[in-house]
Amino acid sequence: MSAHPTRTWRGRAVQAAVLLVSFSLMYLAQAGIPHTAGVLDAISGLGFLLLAGTLLSELVEVVGLPHLSGYLLAGIVAGPHVLHLVDHRSVQHMGVVNALALALIALAGGAELRLESLKRVLKSLAWATLMQTVLVTVVTGAAFLALSPFIPFMRALPWASAAMVALLWGAMATSRSPAAVLGLMSQLRPKGPLTEFSVAFVMLSNVVVIVVVALVVALARLVLDPSATLEPAAFSALGRELLGSAALGTTLGIVLAVYLRLFGGQLLLVLLGLGFGLSALLEYVHLDPLLSFMVAGFVVQNFSNGGEKLLTAVEKTGAVVFVVFFATAGAHLDLSLLGQVWPITLAMVAVRAGATWGAARLSSRVAKDEPAVRRWGWSGLVAQAGLTFILIVIVQRAIPELDAGFATLAVGVAAANEVLGPIVFKLGLDRAGESGKALERDVSEAPAEPAKV
Repeated sequence: MSAHPTRTWRGRAVQAAVLLVSFSLMYLAQAGIPHTAGVLDAISGLGFLLLAGTLLSELVEVVGLPHLSGYLLAGIVAGPHVLHLVDHRSVQHMGVVNALALALIALAGGAELRLESLKRVLKSLAWATLMQTVLVTVVTGAAFLALSPFIPFMRALPWASAAMVALLWGAMATSRSPAAVLGLMSQLRPKGPLTEFSVAFVMLSNVVVIVVVALVVALARLVLDPSATLEPAAFSALGRELLGSAALGTTLGIVLAVYLRLFGGQLLLVLLGLGFGLSALLEYVHLDPLLSFMVAGFVVQNFSNGGEKLLTAVEKTGAVVFVVFFATAGAHLDLSLLGQVWPITLAMVAVRAGATWGAARLSSRVAKDEPAVRRWGWSGLVAQAGLTFILIVIVQRAIPELDAGFATLAVGVAAANEVLGPIVFKLGLDRAGESGKALERDVSEAPAEPAKV
């Protein structure tokens, strides 16, 4: 087989040159054209991030980094905190596209959860969920409390209030990134026990994290706000939201399955319409779009014959979806903010990674997991992304007594994990020998071409 044309040194040189020219032209356009913030700016910024993210993702491959790192780097450099080629308002306007990206990511994640796979890893999932939830919450919370004398907004808090804030921090540390896991799968096409476990755990853990954080927020409010009371209505509302989201997702899955069976054409347009329209509707009626789309994908995959067709349709938009999601995430990262809290940020990133590794090794030993999961099962659990940022906003709204420094530090740690996580997971998949296995299977299962006479 001949080398891929873009993976030769000439191809890389052309990519680097195009990237440099693109940045130069965008810079000259920003400097020479009067600035008019609006939809046109957002569209041009989105197009530029798509181009820059795609090119950088290929270039960082030279040093062994995943494509997601390239997307993030493009967003960071071009964003409002470095070169300002894409401004704050344009990044905010891209939130609509991000909603579509999250919907398609959740749909693909649900479609990756096959009942036969879940049955194989059920014991592993149960022990991993227990260990990761308890140990990561306790260890990161305890470390946060121990470091409180060095955290400005924690110094003035009474011990009981500081302990509750630390517990809240620990609960939020258990959030993971389905987007990072699925993005790596889209690039590396892995297959094996580590891939199977990582997808199942990261997708299902979203529900657990939402419930745990809601419980801890309710307890924290009692301590931080003396006038607050424990309201059962809040828990019933959470239950209705989760059940309602699951029920709507089931209905959506049935509708998609029927459509795939009877029609099946223009599926990409259907998914785009659902991603844009339904996400906004679900947020308006206070249902969780991520859970709903995940359940819909699960229903289509396991209770119809349209699962592979759905996955193929989502994968066709995969490159664009992940570039948009991670490039705009990179554009959101405030490097000056990270600079203010970098020592504590690094400490909390290290503690969370260590707690995740320890909990994974312990749960794998109890569950008697396969060697690849024992050694590298933790690698897919380091990344944080969209769900973590959503939880930060929810916590701020629920507990206004929290100092703004809490959100600042939480965003800093999540951002660092967002950059580090894909690199670690790629290393795990490569070392476990699972990268490219799905592609090899597809090639081996392809029908042989007829012999030429």
